[in-house]
This record gives sequence, C-alpha cells and structure tokens, in this order.
Amino acid sequence: MNSMSPHPHGSDSRSYRLIGDVHLLLVDAAGRVLFGRRRNTGLGDGAYHLPAGHLEADESVAEAVIQEASEELGITIDPADLEFVHVMHSAVTGGRASFFFRARRWTGSPVNREPHKCSELRWFRLDALPAEMICCAREALKHIAAGTLFSACGWNSDQDPPPEPGHARPPSSESWSMTSMPSGMASIRLAAA
Repeated sequence: MNSMSPHPHGSDSRSYRLIGDVHLLLVDAAGRVLFGRRRNTGLGDGAYHLPAGHLEADESVAEAVIQEASEELGITIDPADLEFVHVMHSAVTGGRASFFFRARRWTGSPVNREPHKCSELRWFRLDALPAEMICCAREALKHIAAGTLFSACGWNSDQDPPPEPGHARPPSSESWSMTSMPSGMASIRLAAA
C-alpha cells in the first residue's frame, strides 16, 4: 500500500491513464533561461513557468515540444538540436509525467505569441529565479543542473496531501517529498547553447 491509495498495490483494478506534458528550456548566451508569466489559465496565474504544453494523442514528446516552441514563441527547433534533460512524475500536478527538453539551437527570436495566456516573456539567471514560479519547474531545474534524469515529487508524504496543482511557491519540506535517480551522464547540464 502506498501513501496515496487506500488499496494494497495491484488490488485496484481500475486502469490509470498517465497524462503527459512537455517543457522547453531555452538558454541564451548569457546562461539565462526563458520563462513566461502565466495569465488567464486558471493554473498558477501570475507565476513564471517554462514554455510548456500538453502532449496530444497523435504526437511524440519531441514533436510536442517543437510544436509548442512554434506556437508559443514563434521559433523553429530542428529535432537534432533537441536534448532530453529530465522527466518528473508529480503528485503536485495531479500525477502528470512532465518531460523537459533543452534546445541546443533554434531559429528566430522568441516572441510572446499567446498574450491571452502569457503576460510577458522574461529571461532569468539560474541564481536569480523569480519568487513567483511554478514549483515543479523550480525543482526540475535543480535536477537538470545536477544531471539527474528522473525525479518524483509529492508521492511520499504520509501526513499532508500534496499542494494544489499550480501552486506557485515551493512548499515546505514537511509536505513535499522528493526522490530522484542520478543519471550517471555528466554531459547533460543546463549549459548555454
């Protein structure tokens, strides 16, 4: 039995459908990461987040992140310039699997093509991230910088439920549990393109 289910493992015969989303890391020559400030989404509005989107039924995660880059930012990414850097399975986001990719190169200058969902685009240094930030993105960036390919958050707390989806600030350590597996691949770093 795990802390999230009243049933012993394998006794709940209902199928679980995993929802996926994709997140893009664009790192400029100064080592800054691009974020958008969420607006009118109903989820973490006012907080900064990486360019992201839902995985559609007919696309791979790589195709999805390339499509989001085009739709949200007006840039083109060649699949050969896309690097997988992390996946996070998070109870905080309702059990989603979030796939993070870094673009080594891209064509065009990022512009806000979805002003109805994003009030601004802004570059931040990793040592000066905004206080108002989607908590899962902050945690993922820590893992990416450490070269960790997988993390799970919010699943191991026996006392408190995970924070509501879209919580903009990192929760306290008492209610936030994090596990990770090192990648053993020192070459994967959050380095400038």
